[in-house]
Amino acid sequence: MDEGAALTGEAETVSAAIGTQLSAYGTVALAALQGREAETAELIAATLDDVESRGEGMGVGISHFTAALLYNGLGRYAEALAEAEQACEHEDLGVISWALTELIEAAARCGRHEVATDALERLSVTTEAAGTDWALGVHARSRALVSEDEAADALHREAIARLSRTRVRVELTAYEMLSEMGVEAFAERARRELAATGETARKRVDETRDELTAQEAQIARLARDGLSNPEIGAELFISPRTVKYHLRKVFTKLGINSRHELVTALPETSRAAVAP
Repeated sequence: MDEGAALTGEAETVSAAIGTQLSAYGTVALAALQGREAETAELIAATLDDVESRGEGMGVGISHFTAALLYNGLGRYAEALAEAEQACEHEDLGVISWALTELIEAAARCGRHEVATDALERLSVTTEAAGTDWALGVHARSRALVSEDEAADALHREAIARLSRTRVRVELTAYEMLSEMGVEAFAERARRELAATGETARKRVDETRDELTAQEAQIARLARDGLSNPEIGAELFISPRTVKYHLRKVFTKLGINSRHELVTALPETSRAAVAP
């Protein structure tokens, strides 16, 4: 999620610089995944005002899909169902499959079996045609939500196997993985559901939070060696703003206040506390 925040910030900077009118879909989705309700609602309202003024149906669909994503993550399934149904009214190819997955989950958890199965039938047209592990994994997971007992278990296992082979890690919905990625709303929901089954979710330890990511360590080393933010950005093909964002996180994790302190703070941590 930290990488996502940096990238969406960079995209907004580029959009502003070149004068495009693309709405901040990435920023809204990021806030929804993290369960930041007030911020997500504000961003969705602004996005809807923007896209409706231009008659941009896809943007309307994305906005309602994002709201459904937020409410499913928060475990407020009736609200998620209402938003997903509105999102599915927009048949845009780039939105409808995402919206249908949220509709299936919300409907299944609300006991609306017929709505969920109808949505699953619509989803299967796209997923079976695609034939990728991501598409078929999401399809298997969605089928599991409307199945029972052994059939549901087999479908969940198929979904895990397929989705594990993709880079779309958030679809796996494991507590530790979601927590590590910063998807707080879905991580908390996973923790509650594990608790309901008698399982205990392992909390992230403080040491894990203090680890530098590979990119943070690389930026920190370049800053320690005397490169400016623009020079680091040119070296790594990212913006100076993104460099600044990562350096702030480095300073917090290392307990320092300036790049001058990297000379003494970084050597030990770069060997022992850099996340893979």
